[in-house]
Amino acid sequence: MKLKSVSKKSVILMEFDWLLFILTVALSVFGIVMIYSATRTLQSNTNVVVQSAAMIIGCTLMIAICFFDYEQLKNLIKPIYIFAVAILILVLIIGIGENEWGAKSWIRFGTIGVQPSELAKVCFVVTFSYHLSKVHDDINKPLTIIGLLLHIGVFLGLIALQPDVGSALVFIFMFICLMFVAKLSYKYIIPIGTVSIASLPLIYKYALAEHQQKRIQVFLNPELAPLKEGYNVIQSKIAVGSGQLWGKGYLQGTQNQMGYLPTKHTDFIFGVISEELGFIGSMIVVAALFLLIYKCFKTAQKADNAFGRYICVGVGAMMLFHVFENVGMCIGIMPVTGIPLPFLSYGGTSLVINMIAIGLVLSVSYHNKPRSVFDVY
Repeated sequence: MKLKSVSKKSVILMEFDWLLFILTVALSVFGIVMIYSATRTLQSNTNVVVQSAAMIIGCTLMIAICFFDYEQLKNLIKPIYIFAVAILILVLIIGIGENEWGAKSWIRFGTIGVQPSELAKVCFVVTFSYHLSKVHDDINKPLTIIGLLLHIGVFLGLIALQPDVGSALVFIFMFICLMFVAKLSYKYIIPIGTVSIASLPLIYKYALAEHQQKRIQVFLNPELAPLKEGYNVIQSKIAVGSGQLWGKGYLQGTQNQMGYLPTKHTDFIFGVISEELGFIGSMIVVAALFLLIYKCFKTAQKADNAFGRYICVGVGAMMLFHVFENVGMCIGIMPVTGIPLPFLSYGGTSLVINMIAIGLVLSVSYHNKPRSVFDVY
């Protein structure tokens, strides 16, 4: 019996994770559609054009990274770490946003704005995944844990100086997920968790600025400042609730189109989606996001080495926290932190970085080598 030859093109088509790629592109396109609705009253398509350009750049980088063997990044760990630290230091020196957003989080080059903390997230995923892959056999040794804490401590320290609480929480969540997957012993997890919870009142009182404390107070009771700090959440909850089951229709949301919903194309894009597409539409969007996150974790499970496994877990954890926090703050169950909804909120840096992150997961999937059921890490 004559065997059919398999072309290089067909191998690429088979190994490429089409579902993850299509989900990423579809969510990004849908985000642009909703950004148009959210900015329609501004009489300008600048936001749509910028987001579209970011999507094209992001798609190009995502595909390029997919076909680039992620294991080659092992040779670039030190430069990647130095770059991440350097940009976080740079934003403290020349960054803007202190008066407008409450944190020095942006670097502007003319009309182009870059948020270094977003770049640092994907750099952290790569460098910490490599670090963890080298020491995971000794994960429960005190010196190993100290080294890993120092690794993330540099990032957290620089981000705290901005200060950007939202980004810091993302890093902490990624760290927890990666350490859990690396099988950190419960003899460390339980006491660290207990001390962390017990220290929350002290963190609130001494580590948070007054406006950050106000955000937490308003989160617990938005009516404390209905025209100030609580205004965003109150209007977002009205928008989400008024969408009911099927929504008011695309471009028909009153909270959105009449300008009651603030930062509607960035932080509160989910409010626009819920108002115009209703519970059904918003749940389809959330389901698509969680399917994308599931694909990241599933790819981690199938990865043929620890480095690839940790990269996928790190990316999945980053996406998971962003989705949970953003949707949560839009419906009033999480405090407002300014974290964007992946692929949907307006923001060129965020979109490009998220696509780069998915490119890394696609690379792990594409370059995965078949392994025997008898193989162990």
